[in-house]
Amino acid sequence: MPGPAKRGRYHHGDLAAALVDAAIEVIGERGVRDFSMAEASRRLGVAVSAPYAHFADRDDLLAAVAVRGYQQFYAAVVPQVEAGLAPADRLAAMARRYVRFAARNRPLFEVLYQAGLDKAGHPEIEAAEQPIDDAFMTCVNAISGGSGPTAEELAWALEATAHGYAMLLLDSGKQRSDEDVERTAEAAGRAARALIKSRRLLSDPADLQQPGAPRAG
Repeated sequence: MPGPAKRGRYHHGDLAAALVDAAIEVIGERGVRDFSMAEASRRLGVAVSAPYAHFADRDDLLAAVAVRGYQQFYAAVVPQVEAGLAPADRLAAMARRYVRFAARNRPLFEVLYQAGLDKAGHPEIEAAEQPIDDAFMTCVNAISGGSGPTAEELAWALEATAHGYAMLLLDSGKQRSDEDVERTAEAAGRAARALIKSRRLLSDPADLQQPGAPRAG
């Protein structure tokens, strides 16, 4: 049970923002699957009915958390990457920062990728995510020579790589040190570079055949 310092913290300010803060706190302790609006209300010392003045249901509150998550994700990943870098260098930097964000903001990361929110029912989530997608795809399209299947394949591969490294770090079940986080982030950056260099293989599986093997078709 939380001590007195965690009770009755809401003092007639912005309840909606306070509920988002409380939700992040609860998710950090219990995980997104065990999050409830009632627990967030209890942490703030308000009636369990109070959140419904601002949020229709649990998913509505989690959508507000997701919006904040994407806003902080953008601030941590995109502006920090130097605009003067080549597109490949920017993408590698984004992969590194993706891993660092996941490690340092686990509750937000969990909401973004494990809450199962319906983005079609919460267009504010897509609106918050769009600036990240735009910055990412600008670099991908520059490398791929424009939008199209090649760019789409590379984008999927780069996102899967960064996300995979982040999840391996988070799912290890152990407390990770700053050195562990940085080592994993650097590995994600190197993997992103490797994908970019070998990107033609993503759209031409025949190139993966052993030397001398007959090509399909």
